[in-house]
Amino acid sequence: MIVEWRKASRSTSEGGACVEVARLSPRSVGIRDSKDAAGPRLALSPSAARRLADVIRAREGDAL
Repeated sequence: MIVEWRKASRSTSEGGACVEVARLSPRSVGIRDSKDAAGPRLALSPSAARRLADVIRAREGDAL
């Protein structure tokens, strides 16, 4: 399986908050910092990745 990383739709173009996502396998979604493509990545199940995205969207604008 060829892994194709794509910039998340909410990433900024200024380079500050750039996150990429990819389907690693049918059971795994990868998330990484686009500024450090060779660095660590988080692998989640598709349902966990959706829940994480939902939490991030719900907290948009909140100070973390």
